[in-house]
Amino acid sequence: MAETALPEDATGQTGMQSAMFPVFLDLANLPVLMAGNGAVLAKRVRQLREMGARHLAIHAPDPEPEMIAAAGDLLIRRLPEEADILAARVLWLADLPQPELERLAAEARRLGRLVNVEDDIPLCDFHTPSIVRRGDLVVAISTAGKSPALAVRLRQFVERCVGPEWAERLERLASARLRWRAEGADMKTVMQRSNALIDAEGWLPSVPRTDRDN
Repeated sequence: MAETALPEDATGQTGMQSAMFPVFLDLANLPVLMAGNGAVLAKRVRQLREMGARHLAIHAPDPEPEMIAAAGDLLIRRLPEEADILAARVLWLADLPQPELERLAAEARRLGRLVNVEDDIPLCDFHTPSIVRRGDLVVAISTAGKSPALAVRLRQFVERCVGPEWAERLERLASARLRWRAEGADMKTVMQRSNALIDAEGWLPSVPRTDRDN
């Protein structure tokens, strides 16, 4: 089970509560555009490929060796144009001169595309979290760019708490859920049975639950 080890975007800005809402993108189906020249974006490219991205367009007008190696035959040796941005749904940008980053981010927003500019919160529509992956179980951690060091430390803590065995546990729960639904159990009953299985197996510390948890 691969784990990603990249920290989230960092700016050091403080004092404002984030309005970000966490979501998970299906990279198997979502067209993604990436643009940049250096090591930072190369790490993002490797991360997205490891996470199953299948529709990547990677632009680098003057790529460094690490970028060339990460992009492989997906490398396009120029900056993206309007048609390239329109063909994507999400953009990751890094390792370009600031005027180019600002121009591309503005163009992406004008065209209704989501954009992330590494280490530049005002130009971001979303942040890239620190991630722990155990099979299909994914735990994502974000500090809204305020402290990448804390995000990394929390990821390391979660890695120790959520070991490789959780991939198999999730598959067991998924199989049981399908069986219960086929038997006619409603969502509330499935939730109750799932919690009962988790408790019986002792997967998690005992914590009080409310009616809202069932």
